[in-house]
Amino acid sequence: MPIIDVSFKVKGEKLPADHGYLMLSAISRLIPSIHSDSSCGIFPVTGVNIGDRFISLNDRSRLVFRLSHEKLPALLKLAGKKLVVRDCALRLGVPEVSALKPSVRLKSRLVTIKGFMEPETFLEAAVRQLSEMGIQGKPALALKSTKSDGEAQAAISPYVRRTLCVKDREIVGYAMIVEELTAEESIMLQEKGIGGRRRMGCGLFVPYKGKQE
Repeated sequence: MPIIDVSFKVKGEKLPADHGYLMLSAISRLIPSIHSDSSCGIFPVTGVNIGDRFISLNDRSRLVFRLSHEKLPALLKLAGKKLVVRDCALRLGVPEVSALKPSVRLKSRLVTIKGFMEPETFLEAAVRQLSEMGIQGKPALALKSTKSDGEAQAAISPYVRRTLCVKDREIVGYAMIVEELTAEESIMLQEKGIGGRRRMGCGLFVPYKGKQE
């Protein structure tokens, strides 16, 4: 069962910056089966940080799903539909489908692993999950930028630590990079990911060519 990415253009003004759980709830109201499908990945919508924990949407903003191609027909119901995410109204466009592409270097903006919040033990747990999949790539926690006030932040912790709000809980995780992947390993990692909460945007990897945050 090939895994594909399905991308919808998003029209709207803004979204909460931390919208993984809220987005899942909004989508589940239209496609109830998504709520219990732990294999489905839903990427966070990208935008520009405007403060107050909100992002502004633009022409590049997309809602992207990663799932088995056989589940595509269910997603087609979202085309042209309106989503309301914590009082923010969005309109979805026509979906575009793309295949996963191998890359020797992949990155996830947020990986969460239940029971592991400290950098050292978190990375060890990630290494174990990669080993269980037979992936020999080199994993690392993404490092903060040292530009401007980032220098002071990096002095406290050099790693990109992020959180995900689920109802009244705050889940801690880290941005991760995995390098030196074979083509087969790269596709496998994109298909399976690391950790949980894929439907809320966690543990999803994409090709990465940059340096750090």
